[in-house]
Amino acid sequence: MKKIIAGVLLLHSLFSYAQRNENTAVLTDITEKVKQYYIDKDAYKKVDSIFQSESEKGTFKDLGKKDFAALLTQKLRTDIKDQHFFVKYLENYSPEKPIDEKEREKQDNFHNSLENFGFESVQRLQGNIGYIDFKGFASPESSAKTLASAMDFVANTHSLIIDLRENGGGDNGMLMLFCSYFFDKKTNLYTTYLKHTSKTVQNITQSKVSGQKYLHKNIYILTSKRTFSAGEAVAYFLQEHQLAEVIGEKTEGAANPVEHFIIQNQYLLLVPAGKITSARSHKNWEHIGVTPDQEVKAEDALKAAHLKILKNILKTGTKTELSIPQIKNLINKLEQ
Repeated sequence: MKKIIAGVLLLHSLFSYAQRNENTAVLTDITEKVKQYYIDKDAYKKVDSIFQSESEKGTFKDLGKKDFAALLTQKLRTDIKDQHFFVKYLENYSPEKPIDEKEREKQDNFHNSLENFGFESVQRLQGNIGYIDFKGFASPESSAKTLASAMDFVANTHSLIIDLRENGGGDNGMLMLFCSYFFDKKTNLYTTYLKHTSKTVQNITQSKVSGQKYLHKNIYILTSKRTFSAGEAVAYFLQEHQLAEVIGEKTEGAANPVEHFIIQNQYLLLVPAGKITSARSHKNWEHIGVTPDQEVKAEDALKAAHLKILKNILKTGTKTELSIPQIKNLINKLEQ
């Protein structure tokens, strides 16, 4: 019996030793990627210090790989104060199997199509108000037609509400295409500086798009604390260019673009690798978020925007399908 117990203890000791070595390799690789790619050139020192301290305390000991990845994400985001950091355990990743980029793109497009490329809902609200509930930015190649259809649908409305309260960001190309629908000519919105290449890229809207542009009309953007990254960018740049009013909650504050890495053939790592700078203000929303023009709770933002538009209709005498008594009655219902 003593031999069996001793054998079990030995196996546990060997497992713990192997896990400790494996975790150390992961932490070392992550620290090196932060050193090479993260926009703050000294942040890796803090990452290294945190990882060493937590390892010495035994924080990572006996954690499963998913929990290990989740804790690393939490540590990086909290201590470095950048919500774009992300670590995920890749359960079925196979380094021996080469990645077919075309096949991966095909799969991504298929999965994005199941969510209608982020377009949750497109409606015409009472008072001839357009409404687009947009939850994420897929690639422009796959979602351009859906975007064009959405914009064509709201083209005849006199005001537009863009709901980004659940928008978690996504593809930069789609961000630029989406913004292009609200600028009448090519406009340099921002530059992107990438640390590892030392290159700066200009991000300019398109003069022509496949759908109808939404120009010279009132636009209202709904935000929440969950509005993130490219979702924040739409609110930031349309607000900055005085093309839209933002209604809702202050956003997360994640502006930096990311690079993707595979760590030790087991983990996906996202590192913010650049810096966005507005061509107009020479600033961005990193750490500070987008501040609404009208700050209300996220759940009240749609009602607040609808009320604002209806009251403006009465004030300006804008023609809609509703009579003045009907508009007043609708306002009373919404205010109750």
